[in-house]
Amino acid sequence: MAAERVLVTGASGFIAKHCITELIRRGHEIRATLRNPARKDEVIASVGRAGADASGVEFVQADLLSDEGWDAALSGCEYVLHVASPFPLNEPKAPDDLIRPAREGTLRVLEAATRAGVKRLVQTSSIVATSLPWPDTEPGYVFTEEDWSNPERPDVTSYVVSKTLAEKAAWDFVKSTPNAPELATVNPALVLGPAVDADISSSHEVLRLMAIGAYPAAPRIGFPISDVRDVAVTHALAMTSPKAAGQRFLSANGFMRLIEIGRLMTETLPDLQATVPRRELPDWLVRVIALVDRRLKPALPELNHPRPVSNAKAHKLLEQSFHSPQDAVKAAISSLRALHVI
Repeated sequence: MAAERVLVTGASGFIAKHCITELIRRGHEIRATLRNPARKDEVIASVGRAGADASGVEFVQADLLSDEGWDAALSGCEYVLHVASPFPLNEPKAPDDLIRPAREGTLRVLEAATRAGVKRLVQTSSIVATSLPWPDTEPGYVFTEEDWSNPERPDVTSYVVSKTLAEKAAWDFVKSTPNAPELATVNPALVLGPAVDADISSSHEVLRLMAIGAYPAAPRIGFPISDVRDVAVTHALAMTSPKAAGQRFLSANGFMRLIEIGRLMTETLPDLQATVPRRELPDWLVRVIALVDRRLKPALPELNHPRPVSNAKAHKLLEQSFHSPQDAVKAAISSLRALHVI
């Protein structure tokens, strides 16, 4: 039986490289999109460092803001992992720089997938599309796939808006479009685990900034933790499991405060003790600093408001197990050192 062909969008991204690695392990035939085809060799080398041979992956050029190339990219594909979406650490000056490629790109891929007769599309969404309702929940509330963020909430970032609108647009599309693919979404949290090259993700950039002493103290915030290896497995299982069609999956395990992440970093690499934050900032001071340091804006809704999530659905429907959050942090910081990022 011939291997089923999967299109992975945004192949140069952190999660996408691990998804390609997982799909190769599972024997799928892979086609992958790049906005810049010159990055092909970089992706092949990165997947190799993750433990898979990507020499058989077919790379094609496609851009989320252009129709060109998508019909050819999707021709003959049974499945799509739509991973491509911008994730900057800093809040952009123009919100549409995030919102347009996220929402319009998702619809562009879905439209082409419908024309190509794709069986199922798995969209990479985010925990931020679930955990920021308005009005807010009481502290201690555990978020599930039934929850949605409110993009009109006054304190959310453009990234929250982009991921929420893109996912909602995808669900609306498959409900209203004849012959649309089945849809499943994966909603990771703070994605850590092993980096495979020095083109690090925004989540790893948080660790790098902590490691180089960019912040003398940490905001009093925390996050559910996703190991990128688990996130890749969730994508692969959501793609093929009969039970996954029409479902959202929170792919995360455990919850850690930034100060706790810092302690694990120094346990793993003791030479970082002089630079990693060892105390927490009062909330009022974080709000003041955020007026001049745009990197802190995403932290404001999280101040003293933990947002734990449940991965019970992935456990039950996909029969998936997860790395511990401690494993994810240690693998992340160890890989950044091995890559000479810190």
